Amino acid sequence: MPDPVGSISDLRSAYRDGSLTPADLAERVLDGLAGRDREPVWISTVPADRLLERARSLSRHGDPALPLYGIPFAVKDNIDVAGLVTTAGCPDFGYLAAQDAPVVRRLLDAGALLVGKTNLDQFATGLTGARSPYGSCQSVFGGGLISGGSSSGSAVAVASGQVSFALGTDTAGSGRVPAALNGIVGLKPTRGLLSTAGVVPACRSLDCVSVFAADVAGAVEVLHAARAVTTADPWGRPLPTEQVAARMPGTLRLGVPDSADLEFFGDTGQEVRFAAGVQRLRTFVGSTRSVPLGAFFDAGDLLYRGPWVAERLVALDDFLRSHPDSVHPVTRAVLETGRRHDAVDAFRGQHRLRELRAQVGRLWQDIDVLVVPTVGTTFTLDEIAEDPIGRNAMLGRYTQFANLLDLAAVTVPNGFTSAGRPASLTLVGPAFTDTTLARLAATLTEGEAPGAAVEVVPAAAELLVAVVGRHLAGESRNAELVGRGAFLVGAARTAPLYRLFRMDTPDGEGLPGLVRVVPDGPAGHSIEVELWRLPAQAVGGLLAGVPAPLSLGWVRLHDGRDVLGFLCEAYATGPPAEDISAAGGWRAYRGAPVRQ
Repeated sequence: MPDPVGSISDLRSAYRDGSLTPADLAERVLDGLAGRDREPVWISTVPADRLLERARSLSRHGDPALPLYGIPFAVKDNIDVAGLVTTAGCPDFGYLAAQDAPVVRRLLDAGALLVGKTNLDQFATGLTGARSPYGSCQSVFGGGLISGGSSSGSAVAVASGQVSFALGTDTAGSGRVPAALNGIVGLKPTRGLLSTAGVVPACRSLDCVSVFAADVAGAVEVLHAARAVTTADPWGRPLPTEQVAARMPGTLRLGVPDSADLEFFGDTGQEVRFAAGVQRLRTFVGSTRSVPLGAFFDAGDLLYRGPWVAERLVALDDFLRSHPDSVHPVTRAVLETGRRHDAVDAFRGQHRLRELRAQVGRLWQDIDVLVVPTVGTTFTLDEIAEDPIGRNAMLGRYTQFANLLDLAAVTVPNGFTSAGRPASLTLVGPAFTDTTLARLAATLTEGEAPGAAVEVVPAAAELLVAVVGRHLAGESRNAELVGRGAFLVGAARTAPLYRLFRMDTPDGEGLPGLVRVVPDGPAGHSIEVELWRLPAQAVGGLLAGVPAPLSLGWVRLHDGRDVLGFLCEAYATGPPAEDISAAGGWRAYRGAPVRQ
């Protein structure tokens, strides 16, 4: 079995210390693909020479500061990639994509390395991973366990280590159920944060591009690199500025489902694991309360029992009529139920959904986050074949309401049952709470890489501070942080909006100053910083010791977050101050050869 390529943080560390290049990594990826040629994970892959050319170009000319420099990824084959055929899991439907979907282009521009396109439940209709003419993926845990769908190949590609992250789509749970069944993270963003332009529609008003990754930090990095509002996508929405920074777990009110509303379909192992996960969550949040799930379930029922199933025919009706034998029998049966609904049904459904959204909206006045099982039970491929539609509905019980109710969600592993089946849970919140959900998810899962985009935060009364110079670990003023109870979270980089200057000091050591560039001024750089978590009550004492022209202000990180950090007033950056931006950071500058 080929070795896993590694997570985003693993690869970034290897690139930073010079033990790996993107070209080396591409060779490893190709070796891994060759070792899995009988697995139905991939529908198409980037030709080997094209993959190597891209990787070598990154190695020679790419900017290592790019947020996803040299990180291999896959996309579900209902998302367009220029020069590759988009099949949506149906060969006769396939077409050659003329351009990249905007979400793919954003990732490529961020330095990511595209490997190929993955298998799926045909037309993204299903949660099992067993509705594809290209074959059915099994879970990485074996035993004939389904992989989950519809984003089956994307989840397996990440869980098996063939890529570091992958894009899926999620209309009814397709970005969460496969994550649950393969022991990885599945991030279902707020609808519209990731563009659905260039994505074959399943249910256009509800569709959402999702992210699979090995850890929460990696998933959030991909989200921030990929999110953008484009003119090609009328469904796009920006992440409000006030929602970029996550809330601390200790300030959150957790909603736990009423026990009467929990259904595990006789699977006591999943029931036990969910209870254990909830108990663990309670130790991190500020408070908990029981929440009824009736309105959530009623909303979820509208997806396939209401008029939204008819929306699936908008993009596919002509093809379904002209090529009925090209469509998987179960998929065809589901889609054809859409013809039972008329315009009256559509308006009746919208009115009912508005009522349910109002009910759920009142619940959010009392809680900030809801925890639910991702799936109540698991199935093998043989069990799904016995009842493909009924058991698919069981898999979607806790997922299919999310997009109808305009919610964000993050799925994380939650151990294994006594029978060895993977368990997971999902954190759910209102639209645009994505980063807050991710922070809590990272806290729950622990083990996040140092310097990751989401930190494990054990206490509420702390602030994250970005330091750039003499307060760095091992530097002359670091004791001012440590002595106030600060601890190092890890390394990060700013957004490419800053320049770094060295100003003379009497001790000859120099004082670095970070300045944000102005529009129409010199180009900005991405500057290396360290993130330290500092007790809130200690910030005043730290600020009192900061010498002019430095101050504390808001610093934009490469993942889009704004954190407190050291900044410099622009007046101090004129001669004789030295612009050291090209070095990329204070340590890199200090380690550079002495110029004559």
